[in-house]
Amino acid sequence: MALSMQIPRLALPAVLACWLLLAGAPTRAQAPAAAPAAAASAAAPAAPEPKPDDTQAQRSKSQPGNNAPFWRAVRESGHQAGISNLPGAEKGVLIQPFVQYPGVRFNNAGEAWRQVRNRWILPYGGSLVVIALLAVALFYWRKGPLGADHGDAGRRIERFTPFERSAHWCNAIAFSVLAISGLVMAFGKFVLLPVIGSTLFGGLTYLLKTAHNFAGPLFAVSLLVVILTFIRDNLPNGSDLRWILSGGGLIGHAHPPSHRFNGGEKVVFWAGVLVLGVTVVVSGLVLDKLLPGLDYLRTDMQLAHMVHAVATLLMVALFIGHIYMGTIGTRGAWHAMREGYVNEAWAREHHALWAADIEAGKIPAQRSKSTEAAAPAGSMRTT
Repeated sequence: MALSMQIPRLALPAVLACWLLLAGAPTRAQAPAAAPAAAASAAAPAAPEPKPDDTQAQRSKSQPGNNAPFWRAVRESGHQAGISNLPGAEKGVLIQPFVQYPGVRFNNAGEAWRQVRNRWILPYGGSLVVIALLAVALFYWRKGPLGADHGDAGRRIERFTPFERSAHWCNAIAFSVLAISGLVMAFGKFVLLPVIGSTLFGGLTYLLKTAHNFAGPLFAVSLLVVILTFIRDNLPNGSDLRWILSGGGLIGHAHPPSHRFNGGEKVVFWAGVLVLGVTVVVSGLVLDKLLPGLDYLRTDMQLAHMVHAVATLLMVALFIGHIYMGTIGTRGAWHAMREGYVNEAWAREHHALWAADIEAGKIPAQRSKSTEAAAPAGSMRTT
């Protein structure tokens, strides 16, 4: 019995020794295999050091997961376009090249354009329009309508022919539609949107944008007709300088004499109609992509937009004064453009040199064959 109890006690250490021997066998078996792997790893070349001019493929080897070369290429795609399968210009350009516009920081062209528009054109252009409105309101409050009320007496003189009036009114109506729609699209979100809400404002701006696109061609054609029709009588002469220096009669008491159009009207014609008007039309045609031979890149459209906006705001400010003087600012001016005729007293007061040429027979008092020439003098008012 005692012998049988000792056999298991002797067998237990032997079993443990066998188990440890078997457990250590795989380790010893793997040791020869791990040695060649370590040797191979030591013999492999080290990863290259990252460089500033690495391509994305090179950077993925030196610093896997670092995509800086890719995004750097995206930022600089305006200078060196990327690869794209899409046809057309600028398809490989994700971000425009960096430019320096006056008054804004050095930035990519898209952001620079946005800064010029939001920091310069809109605030200063809007202020100019408001100043022009306040100026004519203040002038009317202090001075009232200029000129005397000459009534209906005297011979009637044809100031504008039916063709001239038609060209003027077509251009004036188109300009009014363009100016109102453009001002709403530019400043409406600051003035109208908080008042009428987004739904009504969205419908209004869509309607005005459509009207803007349809009125543009009418304005361009009628502008050309107006320039060709009135350019002869708007050629400058010596009396224009005297008229401008006297402020159109505001400096001093005597009204300066002028021909058919005075110095102020000629400034409006040359600066507003010819220079600014043509600039607005050409830049608008670029924005509508109607001029042949242009690539219409993003930079082209941004520059055209800035030129269009600046020229338009200057033109609106200038024509606020012109509209004021042609309606309530000067007695008889509105009826002259509406009906085409003035009387001799009005012509002598406002355009003495033109009235003198008519009295001398150099210019006919009736230039068209309109039936209105046979109407009696009392049938037309000039106030």
